This record gives sequence, C-alpha cells and structure tokens, in this order.
Amino acid sequence: MNKRQALKSLAGAAALALSLGVAAPAAAQVTIRYAHVGSEGDIQYWYAEEFAKRVQDRTEGRVKVQVFPNSQLGGAQETVDGVRSGAIPLAHHEFASLARLMPEIAAFAAPFIYRDGTHAMAATDPNKSEIMKEMSEKLVKQANIRIIGRLYRGARQMTAKMAVYSPADLKDKRFRGVPLQLWTTMIKGMGAIPTPVEVAELPTALMTGMVIGQENPLTMINANKLYEVQSHAMLTSHMQNVLPVFINERSWQAIPEKDRAIVAAVAAEVGEDTLKLGLESEVKLIDELKKKGMTFITDKDGLKVDEFRKSVGAQVNADFPTWGPITQRIADVK
Repeated sequence: MNKRQALKSLAGAAALALSLGVAAPAAAQVTIRYAHVGSEGDIQYWYAEEFAKRVQDRTEGRVKVQVFPNSQLGGAQETVDGVRSGAIPLAHHEFASLARLMPEIAAFAAPFIYRDGTHAMAATDPNKSEIMKEMSEKLVKQANIRIIGRLYRGARQMTAKMAVYSPADLKDKRFRGVPLQLWTTMIKGMGAIPTPVEVAELPTALMTGMVIGQENPLTMINANKLYEVQSHAMLTSHMQNVLPVFINERSWQAIPEKDRAIVAAVAAEVGEDTLKLGLESEVKLIDELKKKGMTFITDKDGLKVDEFRKSVGAQVNADFPTWGPITQRIADVK
C-alpha cells in the first residue's frame, strides 16, 4: 500500500467511526522532559513539580511534563546545551547560564540590581516586561531557546565557616561560586578567590575545606543541610534569585497553540506562587536555621553591605562594561 492509499484508508476509517457514533482517536499526547539542578525542599524543586502537575491537569492530559531534578540530566552547561539542541526540551537555571549563548542576558542576574523580590519578578516577566520580551525573542533567533516563565527562590545570602563583615574578611579565602563568569566576577568583588563548584558537589567541597563559604537562598541552604558544614550566615541579599524557565523553540512549536497558551499561563501562575512562598519562607527559615546552630549577621551586627555593593559593583562594571543600558532599563521597571 502506498502513502496515498494509506491516507485514504485512515480517512475512510475515521469517517466510518463517526457514522457509527464511535469516538475518533484522541489527539496525540505531547511529553516534555524538564531538567533542573534543585533538590527536594528547594523552591525550584517545588516549582517544577507543581508546574508539571498543573500543566497536565489544565491540558486534560494532552501535555505531560516529566521532571528530572537534582542534576539528573547534568549540571548548568549540560542543561543549557541540552535545551539548545532539543535533547532536553525544557529546563530552568540561572540567567547567567544562558550567557554562553547570549552574553547580555546575564545582566538579569547581576548582583544588587533589584530593589526586592517583587521588582525582580516584574522585570523578568516574559509576558509583561518589555526588556525581557525583547531578550527572549533575541534568544529564540540566536539560540533556538524561548523563555516562557520565571521563578523566585529568594534573596541569596552568604554563608561561611567564620563571621564575615566586609570584603576585607574574605581576602585570600577560597569561596564557592556557581561555575559561571558572573559568579567569578561577583566573588572576586566580594574580596575572595572565586572557586567554581557544581551544586551537587557543594556539601563535600565545604566539608573538606576546599572552600570556606558559599552563597545561596536560605531555602537551598536548609534543603541541602549546609548548616551542618557552615556556622555563619551573612544577610547581604546581594541577589534576588530569579531563574528563567526556558524551552527549546522546536519543542515549543510542537505543542498545539491552544496548549502553548495554557503552558505559558501555568508558568506565570506558579512563578507568582514562588514569590509568595519565597518571601514567607525567608522569615521562617532564619529562625529555623538558628535552631540548627547557625549564627546570623546583619547590618545591625556590623555587616557592611554597602562595602560589598560598592566593591562588587566596581568589578561587574569592569568585567561587563556594556551592561549599563540593560541594567538601567531593568531598574526602570515598576
């Protein structure tokens, strides 16, 4: 049977089914693999699970999302490369992880750039923020990747095996950074020796003394039990940690238009939920981590946040001199 005859046979079968009152075959299900590096207890883990659940419910099973957390499909570089090629259709990670594909997008992760979590979520909204919409469309053209949402993990805070009050306290100390250029810049600006470590290897690196400290949202610090290997937490809030949710463009277009709208709506909805969860959990986690033995240092205790802001800002300006217009537009978002 040739192709034309086969198509006629299928069409005839469908017509016969309808005439007999038999339901036509259901639309094909789209299954999307979703990768991220977060572990259970982290807001990003909750986001992916909740996103997958709501997408399947809202599309009545037409779109199914299979989540692979905890770096199961690789670290930052493997995740981004996978989404670009289509081997991994969907993922979330730091904006700076996309910098190899489009350097200027890392500006959305710049330290001390946002007023607070609400401002960070507004500036990175792919549906409402003009600067974010422009960046997403440019990323589609340059790397075949589309940003469809974002999630809020909370403000990133410093932890260490010692009290830290200013950049001078970190001089000649090895401090963990995410294995991305922006973190190398930031840690250098904080006065320390930048030491890239993948998140899955972080507890061991802290335990062995490979690095004396790190920085992350309190949710991650608690979920990964870093209080067992870190004695002090410094509330610098140097980053409002917003992660983009991005998808391979071919995978995106393979989803029927009606269901694409549902997926985008769910991404936005669950993202707003993470903002609420993140702001609430930060307050609770300080008390919880204190009970687990951590000492918190704030500006009232002598923490010189302005010195960190000035020193880090100078290093960012030196390493990323073209970011000025982008960061200004981000700052102007209401």
